[in-house]
Amino acid sequence: MSPASRADRVRIEARLAVAERGAELLGRKRRILEDEVERMRLAADRQRDEFEAAAREADRWLARAAAIDGAEGIARAAPPPTAAAELSWSVTMGVRFPAEAEVVLPEAAPVSGSSALAYATVAHRLAAEAAIRHAASEEAVRRIAAELLTTRQRERAVTHRWVPRLEASLSDLRRRIDDLELEENLRVRWSAERRDGKEQE
Repeated sequence: MSPASRADRVRIEARLAVAERGAELLGRKRRILEDEVERMRLAADRQRDEFEAAAREADRWLARAAAIDGAEGIARAAPPPTAAAELSWSVTMGVRFPAEAEVVLPEAAPVSGSSALAYATVAHRLAAEAAIRHAASEEAVRRIAAELLTTRQRERAVTHRWVPRLEASLSDLRRRIDDLELEENLRVRWSAERRDGKEQE
């Protein structure tokens, strides 16, 4: 076997070992992300249900306040539109996503009007808080699901393209090396037989 052939075989075997290890690590990452996406989807569904319930409650109290206080009373009680979202972030498998969210609302001013208007104000604040929590949980699912999709694609590329190509190259190289060794053995045997024939003459 030539030194070049031996070096080629070692090089391809090393690349194949790296590819197989990469496929193993990508498979592990995929399984972790699948679990995380499932957990986050359940949390996002819970947040959606809470938001929808809070929005229905806010609508109910707004309808009551509108019937009692009218549009002008509601307009006077409306706070200035200065709400802001505060997010805390987390990282899983290299993906940064919103882990928790809070809405920062202006201080509630005393409401002049009916008790329905006061309840409507509180219900809308709760609905806004639920909305931002739901939006953050949906964004977390979106980010982790995108990373899961990318990981699956990479794992498939390594498993179904890179590893088979390297295995085929290694198999072809081994076949060529076997042919070279057979050829070399035949040449040595033929040379020995020729030498023995000459010595007998």
